[in-house]
Amino acid sequence: MDDSFKSFSQRISRVNRRRQKMNNNGVVRKVGKDGLISAYPRRRMPSFQFRGIVILVMAAFLYKAVMFAWLGAATYGDRVEALAQGTVVEQVGAWILQADPATVTVGNIIKPLLPLA
Repeated sequence: MDDSFKSFSQRISRVNRRRQKMNNNGVVRKVGKDGLISAYPRRRMPSFQFRGIVILVMAAFLYKAVMFAWLGAATYGDRVEALAQGTVVEQVGAWILQADPATVTVGNIIKPLLPLA
């Protein structure tokens, strides 16, 4: 009798935890293959948005490639060198904006698409 009460108590605890999650996070209802509607607690998305960070990095890389194509290799290199002579923040910016092989390749692809300045 004690084992059955313990098992029942554990099931009740699981039901109560699930109900509390549904109250806190919201409910998602799904219809199963048999037509039964089941309610599940909504899964919380992590606060760290990996997709947003990737989009931000890609946009910054594309901006860097467009600036390389627009200014040309010599002018771009001169401006990055001038930036490297500044404060610590400017030096970090110059390190990030260095013309790496990927930037040069994408810049050369983009260059014919840019209007003449």
